[in-house]
Formats: sequence, structure tokens, C-alpha cells
Amino acid sequence: MMTAALVFAFASFAIGLLVTLWRIIVGPDPADRILALDTMVINVIAMILLYGIWRGSHVYFEAALLIALVGFVSTVAYCRFILRGDIIE
Repeated sequence: MMTAALVFAFASFAIGLLVTLWRIIVGPDPADRILALDTMVINVIAMILLYGIWRGSHVYFEAALLIALVGFVSTVAYCRFILRGDIIE
């Protein structure tokens, strides 16, 4: 039963990744692309966590935490670049 739930979750997040990739490509303005990129990071984190559950390893949880930190910082930096044209003041 757990395997079926993991397969369903992987498929759901894969569809979410495809939809956000489409929004990054087609997005009408930079704000849509930033939000899609942030959503894509969250979907990747969820898939890494699901893979860690499937493999039964704690290493993937630590990797997901590091990706979450980098994703947050990159989203903030990209937003500051779009708004001000400069990241570091």
C-alpha cells in the first residue's frame, strides 16, 4: 500500500513540475516566472523527500533542507534583481 501511495505522489509532483515548467516558459511577466520557479523548487523538495521515504535514508532529508535554503535565497535574490536591478546594495 505504501508503494502505491509513493508512486501516486511521485506522479502528482511530476505533473506539477511539468505545469510549472510550462509557466516558466510561457509566463507573461517576470513575476509569474519567479513564482513558478519557487513552486518548482518546492516540488523538487517534495520529490526528494518522497525518494528518501522510499529508500529509507535520512541523507535525502538533509539534502532537501539544503535545497530549500538555497531555493529561498535564490528567489529573494531574483526578486530583488527584478525590482531594483541590483542584488547587493
